[in-house]
Amino acid sequence: MSDDRKIRPCPSTNPGCVSTNAKSSSFAFPWVVPETSKESAVQELQEAILKTQKNAKIEVVEDTPNGKYIQAEVDGGFGPDVMEFLVKGDVVTYRSMAMKVTYIYPFTTAIGDSKGQLERLKKIVDQLGWYVPSFDSME
Repeated sequence: MSDDRKIRPCPSTNPGCVSTNAKSSSFAFPWVVPETSKESAVQELQEAILKTQKNAKIEVVEDTPNGKYIQAEVDGGFGPDVMEFLVKGDVVTYRSMAMKVTYIYPFTTAIGDSKGQLERLKKIVDQLGWYVPSFDSME
């Protein structure tokens, strides 16, 4: 079991990552599950992942003390990316991360960015039609 299946921050060495963990360098807001989807949120989320992602495989679905944990592997730009979700009540936290950090000689910073991960997450949440808070909506 990895860390009680909590959603961890993105490693600072991996630019191709986004996480709802507040300690993360690339932070994203958790999603809000609408009342109508509460009973079926886990099922709907899995279907949306499979529908919107390339070669998606649901690897783990597990009950944890923190909620229902889902892990999926999808095709990333340079190899597999791993998406993790934790559904608890009406809140979904997540982390989406490129497994392979790619360096291009002679640069020492990794290529890849959190934008691709955010676009991937947006496809899933658009498919679901769930609410995503954003910095814009906080004013």
